[in-house]
Amino acid sequence: MKANFSPLLTQYLAELEKSAHKAGILDLACGSGRNGLYLVEQGLPVTFADKSRDALEAIGECLTADAYSSGRELAQLWPVDFELANSSPFTGKTFGAVLVYRYLHRPLMPGIKNCIAPGGMIIYETFTLGQREFGRPKRDEFLLKPGELASYFADWQILHSFEGVVPANNEAGAQAIAQLVAVKPEV
Repeated sequence: MKANFSPLLTQYLAELEKSAHKAGILDLACGSGRNGLYLVEQGLPVTFADKSRDALEAIGECLTADAYSSGRELAQLWPVDFELANSSPFTGKTFGAVLVYRYLHRPLMPGIKNCIAPGGMIIYETFTLGQREFGRPKRDEFLLKPGELASYFADWQILHSFEGVVPANNEAGAQAIAQLVAVKPEV
């Protein structure tokens, strides 16, 4: 795969493999699908979820390429608007792991936690308030406060937590992010 995927995926690949055996992996608000496509390449089942039908169609086209021929049956496309009022998109759904990158919709946090199977995991990375210094997004509803991401999963086993500034491909050459990798308690 040519697109850049998150280094957290290679770092926690063994844990993702274990979690995928529980109930597959959800790439939530997947956009181009760069992270989920990497996992399909690794032979893991991934549900690509996004409200953009164009993005899902592009992922579907990627999955027809020879590079994914051995894993395309592992992928599912789920067109869904996670921000639709009065909806419960996770009802009846269980995943062994959930990936969330560059997306924040706080009302989803309880649903995300509930849809992950016991012993499953979350890998979450998005922007913090410090991002205003480097570019978009700049609005509060899209930016995490200090310690906010870790607080949502404080009752889980935290494998990795980071908040700070990292190199990026933007005008400022940096971005302010929070990262979290956590495992849901078995019971």
